[in-house]
Amino acid sequence: MQFPTLEDVVGNTPLVRLKRIAAGRNNTLLAKLEGNNPAGSVKDRPALSMIAEAEARGEITPGDTLIEATSGNTGIALAMAAAMKGYRMVLIMPDNASSERKQAMAAFGAELIPVTKEQGMEGARDLADTMITRGEGKPLNQFANPDNPMAHYRTTGPELWRQTDGSITHFISSMGTTGTIMGVSRYLKEQNPEVQIIGLQPEDGASIAGIRRWPEAYLPSIFEPARVDRVIDIGQTEAEEHMRRLAREEGILAGVSSGGALAGALKIAEEVENAVIAFIVCDRGDRYLSTGLYAPEQ
Repeated sequence: MQFPTLEDVVGNTPLVRLKRIAAGRNNTLLAKLEGNNPAGSVKDRPALSMIAEAEARGEITPGDTLIEATSGNTGIALAMAAAMKGYRMVLIMPDNASSERKQAMAAFGAELIPVTKEQGMEGARDLADTMITRGEGKPLNQFANPDNPMAHYRTTGPELWRQTDGSITHFISSMGTTGTIMGVSRYLKEQNPEVQIIGLQPEDGASIAGIRRWPEAYLPSIFEPARVDRVIDIGQTEAEEHMRRLAREEGILAGVSSGGALAGALKIAEEVENAVIAFIVCDRGDRYLSTGLYAPEQ
């Protein structure tokens, strides 16, 4: 009997129908539970893909040092994949990330280098580029690496199509590095060009982990605007409120970007009927407990 390894169980996550949060108009709301991946987020897919494909091309070999800028979930996933495959992982991230995220990365053996909240992800990316230029490690660069969206083209998209028996009409995803929405869009549009792809970005002034509004100079090069039919701005308060709704009304403990995805799904549901609307629940909420976002309301 051949037993699976850890990398064999990345993906094939559940797609569940919401029961108490009603979409109305005979619409169906489906949540893709990416927190069920081994390291707890949708980023397990591209993390494993980027390392495995670079390894297959001979660009990296076990024992090498890999460097990546991250806001959290990609870093945790890369730390897991690096531990599994025998790489030293250096992660550069803003120091306002939740303590659970930092501890998870460290638990996998990654080295963490902080930048300030003010420097943000742009500063983390700049420092990663500087370190790579100095020869301190090799890049994966989730923002420009085609193996990022390819992971979703090969896995997430086909899963959604299969799990809905081809009935999916709308796909909704938060946009950070944009790998998820790019890969899924490409696959679903190949199956049915009428499937609507909706991306989410934060309103001006909102700070939602996992959702970004990038300055033009830092826009991920993997992003192709033509693959997104519509972009919806999500506010900080509505993302947090819908995150709590997922937990309290559906029993799905997830992060703030997943609350934003639910809010986006409900906005779409107000405009359509007889639709099958699937959204990505990017990660698990237990890595945000220290932030107080789930604390009882006073």
